[in-house]
Amino acid sequence: MTQTIQKTLRDNPAMRWTALLLLALAMFCAYIFMDILSPIKDLMMSQRGWDSTAFGTMQGAETFLNVFIFFLIFAGIILDKMGVRFTAVLSGAVMLVGGIIKYFAVSDLFIGSGLETWFTNNLNYIPGFDELGVSPFYEGMPASAKVAAIGFMIFGCGAEMAGITVSRGIVKWFKGRDTALAMGSEMALARLGVATCMIFSPFFAKYGGSIDVSRSVAFGVVLLCIALIMFIVYFAMDRKLDSQTHEAEDVDEPFKVSDIAKILSSRGFWLVSLLCVLYYSAIFPFQKYAVNMLQCNLTLEKGTGFWAGELVTIIQYVLMLIVAVCSFSSNFSSGKVRKNVLMALAVVFLIGYCYLGYCRGTAETIFAVFPLLAVAITPILGKYVDHKGKAATMLVFGSLLLIICHLTFAFVLPMFKGNTVGGVIVAYMTILVLGASFSLVPAALWPSVPKLVDEKIIGSAYALIFWIQNIGLWLFPLLIGKVLDGTNPDIAAAVGNGTMTQEVAAVSYDYTWPLIMLAGLGVAALLIGLVLKVVDKKENIGLELPNIK
Repeated sequence: MTQTIQKTLRDNPAMRWTALLLLALAMFCAYIFMDILSPIKDLMMSQRGWDSTAFGTMQGAETFLNVFIFFLIFAGIILDKMGVRFTAVLSGAVMLVGGIIKYFAVSDLFIGSGLETWFTNNLNYIPGFDELGVSPFYEGMPASAKVAAIGFMIFGCGAEMAGITVSRGIVKWFKGRDTALAMGSEMALARLGVATCMIFSPFFAKYGGSIDVSRSVAFGVVLLCIALIMFIVYFAMDRKLDSQTHEAEDVDEPFKVSDIAKILSSRGFWLVSLLCVLYYSAIFPFQKYAVNMLQCNLTLEKGTGFWAGELVTIIQYVLMLIVAVCSFSSNFSSGKVRKNVLMALAVVFLIGYCYLGYCRGTAETIFAVFPLLAVAITPILGKYVDHKGKAATMLVFGSLLLIICHLTFAFVLPMFKGNTVGGVIVAYMTILVLGASFSLVPAALWPSVPKLVDEKIIGSAYALIFWIQNIGLWLFPLLIGKVLDGTNPDIAAAVGNGTMTQEVAAVSYDYTWPLIMLAGLGVAALLIGLVLKVVDKKENIGLELPNIK
């Protein structure tokens, strides 16, 4: 008499990857909103009177509550006790609330209102935080930047909660299978949000020939609504899975403070966390300034006629999607001929995409190429880690590429100032390599965490790593802004005496020192990666071993 083995949703590849797609689409929307103002820094300066310090302080505020109010630690505890689906929906709702506040801050509704007056006169001194030098506000900070910072703080709580929840959800649905491939695929799809943001944020801000920065944020808020819907659909799928497996959504044992102590006692955990904060601090804060850095270092001839129209934006985005779909699909093609055809198509359309970016002559469309190579190779790298291992080696190599890219931006790119074609080619090549680096590290980093801690406290482990990472994500946007203003005092002086307009000032910064600072983070990450390889070998952590045994 044979016994029928009941299969669950998790055993069905289509359902398993559908769950992943829902999580990836939600993070895709979150990534867009995360950088929604990054490609229009120049417009925020000219339209809302923000200088680089105000812009950097607002951008750094995203992680303020996570770091200083320890919200991410609480988020990890919530995740471990309440489960993936509850925390996913909660994170989506929190992101949406923060997004709405940020929209109000940069809209015309705020300008001239009583709230603008109140925020201008208040929150200029925060007891305790000012003495420590970590206040999210300062005297003279534009009122709109203060309120935007408050909204971004709330959004940041939801976004980072979503990040650890998605990681835990992937482990839940893919444990014992191709976990790194799944995580790599999620990150690849989600990071298309960076390109989408770079293309469409300026598109909406300048739509119809009139400038309104609030339209860009409104676009992001709509996407946050979609993210919440994705999490709600995932909620239903996840509940169905638990009804089949009879697994409890919350842990069998209550959370204990000693669990945190277990995590912190792991030397491998600390090394991975330090590498994470160093590496990500050189990537995400850079994204917030990258477009303006290109504006300041490239000689661009802005397109006219068709090239300045709105239709070309849509065409370029379609080309980007074709590149992403072809390159991503090639990873899952069994036939060698089909795989090669898809990759060839991806290369052809990538060249066409880059040509359109050059003809349009805008920095944001050039930087939008950043995630495309990541989309192509992140699943490959994830699959390699699953079957071959070498995660620690990938972390070292990714850090090395990061150093090379930031030093190229600092010293090589400015040499091509005045050379329209040469500068754009150097920019494209460097950005693509940086995207490759951005694939190597996350594809190896996040799937390695389950090897460092017990499954019961993996949510708290992810939360602690994200919390440590958030310290850098708070600090370095602010530092970049301060370094920019500090190393370019002539710009503020020229604007003050009326010899330079805000529009010209916004694209006149020298980014050498901020880029050197970011390259220094890469050097530190490289050294930590080398130490991690030694510790992994000595303590048999298994970072160099494949995930699938």
